[in-house]
Amino acid sequence: MKAIRAHKFGGPDNLKLEVIDDPVAGPGDVVIDVKAAGVNPSDVYMLSGNYALVPALPYVPGYDAAGIVSAVGDGVGDFAVGDRVLTCPGIGKQDDKPDLGITGCFAEKVARKAADIRALPDHVSFGQGAAIGVPYVTAHHALFLRGAGKAGETVFIHGASGAVGTAAIQLAKRAGLTVIGSAGSERGLALVRELGADLAVNHTSDGYVEEVREASAGGPQMIIEMLANVNLAADLDLVAKYGRVVIIGARAETSINPRVMMMKELDVRGLALFNATRAQGEAIMDDLIAGLADGSLSPIIGTEMPLEDAAAAYARVMDKGAYGKLVLTV
Repeated sequence: MKAIRAHKFGGPDNLKLEVIDDPVAGPGDVVIDVKAAGVNPSDVYMLSGNYALVPALPYVPGYDAAGIVSAVGDGVGDFAVGDRVLTCPGIGKQDDKPDLGITGCFAEKVARKAADIRALPDHVSFGQGAAIGVPYVTAHHALFLRGAGKAGETVFIHGASGAVGTAAIQLAKRAGLTVIGSAGSERGLALVRELGADLAVNHTSDGYVEEVREASAGGPQMIIEMLANVNLAADLDLVAKYGRVVIIGARAETSINPRVMMMKELDVRGLALFNATRAQGEAIMDDLIAGLADGSLSPIIGTEMPLEDAAAAYARVMDKGAYGKLVLTV
């Protein structure tokens, strides 16, 4: 089969399209003919060799995929050849594997444990299936496990036009929260509005913080933050007394004034998806699949690129002006 593989760590130029052996379905395994694979910033971080998860070289990247079952191993009773499925790392840990058994999706085929696969509803495209994993599980975890969000509260999603942000808008609205979302382009702002946000603000414009403060009657109860090294100090000033800031992303260190946290008794909560327990991951996935099935969740695909353009996709996913999910098609 064709696959993208890295023989050394570094930048996207280390990604090569190669022909390697097809995976085999061992006991409890399912082999998927990949139709689409999601590209995440964490894929780029892993390739650097400085990420929390360091795979053994050479490795085939890719966490999230959707496709059609082409083989099942002994003991698999929930899936059959021909089934439409998705797989993602957010379903839960595999503690016997140092990389959690999550790579391998940037290929024509990938093998996964049957427990790490879910049926893909017929009306959901393969691209959308590949967009569920990291973005939707992360957003769900941030809003409800780490953020303890509940109906009637206001959440400010700081960076709402990308894959995680658009997922967070849909999930928050579905749960009865008032949503304020930011984006850095008119196209992104239009998407935030289309997804049902109660207010969209341009975080590249002066005065957007005051706009959020006024709309939320003094500050939102929760902020979901995608770029904490740039925005965390402003978030602490903005969030309501006793509020929560959940950090999903940061690309550098930053400085804050702890007195702001003290006076308002704030919680700043970090999030690393792979800290979720197996039970938490399975519960999240069950809820996401239910949302796909009933139409309350519908991933936004912003860009599709062919598998052989994986290196270019790595550069693209780190660009400013995020818009929905970037997927590789196979």
